[in-house]
Amino acid sequence: MKSIIFIFVFLFLNPNYQNDKILVFTKTAGYRHESIEKGVKAIVKLGKQNKFDVIHSEDANVFTQDNLSQYKLVIFLNTTGDILTDDQQKNFESFIKNGGSFMGIHSATDTEYDWPWYGKLVGAYFLNHPDKSKAEVVKIDQNHQSCTHLPKRWLRYDEWYNYKSINPDINVLLQLDENTYKGGENGTNHPIAWYHEFEGSKTFYTGMGHTKESYSEPDFKKHLLGGILYCLNR
Repeated sequence: MKSIIFIFVFLFLNPNYQNDKILVFTKTAGYRHESIEKGVKAIVKLGKQNKFDVIHSEDANVFTQDNLSQYKLVIFLNTTGDILTDDQQKNFESFIKNGGSFMGIHSATDTEYDWPWYGKLVGAYFLNHPDKSKAEVVKIDQNHQSCTHLPKRWLRYDEWYNYKSINPDINVLLQLDENTYKGGENGTNHPIAWYHEFEGSKTFYTGMGHTKESYSEPDFKKHLLGGILYCLNR
């Protein structure tokens, strides 16, 4: 009986056994994706299945140093435009420099164009996109947990971004084969998912996730989960 009580107390009082806490931020100051609500629900469900707690907000006032300190990861899910004030930006920079992680999904690159630090963090900025279509995604990294389950060539339907100001330090996970669809402008080096370490932070980005249907796809959800687990250092 004593041993059971000891295990109970250890598990619930030891901070190493508390669920990681994640902030999913979805504020938009430009185009608003219809898939946001479904994306939030999918990440919340992944959290319940994988022992991390998800808090969703569209209120930029949560970007205070005290509030951000409770999170291990901040996810920008289909954010657009200028969404943080100068002070909120500084607080987020402090969060990253103190070991917090960042993950961007789809239009996270269509966000904060006048904040060069953020551009380096997310890894690139959105340039434009053709009409939604099927395209082949080529797996570059065979071992990263966000894509080990994927085939070497992954055919899927989405809105395919072209990028500008691509950070040369990113590690490319997945590339688009521009020969398999119309409207690609990045050529033979067209990253669509990547990761890197930036100012002490783990950072992950996927350019997929425009459509509502994406967040029902098992392979895409596993891709998101792998990115989250990477950022949580699991």
